[in-house]
Amino acid sequence: MPTEIAQVVREDARFGAAFLRRHGLLLALVFLGVLLPLAGFGALAHGLREGEGFHFDLPALELAHSIAAPGLDRFFIVVAALGYLYGVIPVDLALVGWLGWTRRVREALFAGLALGGSALLNLAAKRLFARDRPSLWESIAPEGNYSFPSGHAMGSMTLACVVVLLFWATRARWRAVVGATVFVLLVGLSRLYLGVHYPSDILAGWTAAAAWTFAVYAVVFPSSRPWNADR
Repeated sequence: MPTEIAQVVREDARFGAAFLRRHGLLLALVFLGVLLPLAGFGALAHGLREGEGFHFDLPALELAHSIAAPGLDRFFIVVAALGYLYGVIPVDLALVGWLGWTRRVREALFAGLALGGSALLNLAAKRLFARDRPSLWESIAPEGNYSFPSGHAMGSMTLACVVVLLFWATRARWRAVVGATVFVLLVGLSRLYLGVHYPSDILAGWTAAAAWTFAVYAVVFPSSRPWNADR
């Protein structure tokens, strides 16, 4: 078994390295093509109302806080946990690992580049913009890093797009769409309810994640579709 695992890893790594040699520059340009407009969106948000963001940011946060209740507190804390550290990240790793183990190398490459690149894009954008978190009230689940764009929004949307694109050619496509949509919306709402993100952080995360994932898909599957592509 260890020998078989090592062989699978070597084959996947060779395929990935060859792919990056052919398409690495294009992927780098796509990364910058998503990062730069995201930075512009963040600069616009910062300029409006002296850092408070877009006109809908504060009213939406106040509305979310107005429905606060102990039951919803517990619910959205769980949703937020599943939306990143205890849900999205383990599923990301399991999905890429399973695709690689089952020799769906191109699918694994797509998922790995989309998910990993999205995380790097989020980190780069946070440092580039350095937007402070909302401080309208004391959050029951405070965060310590920068606010723009939302890592939870980007992570959940990237995973949702990856799953939908992988399953689009199957009978499970609409179940994937519905499940992914509900999950992404709940994760985004949890960040507003907990008071740790502006709505513009969420929207920026969603749009950047979707743009990046679809661009990676177009590069990895230029003339074929998942499950039918050649290695």
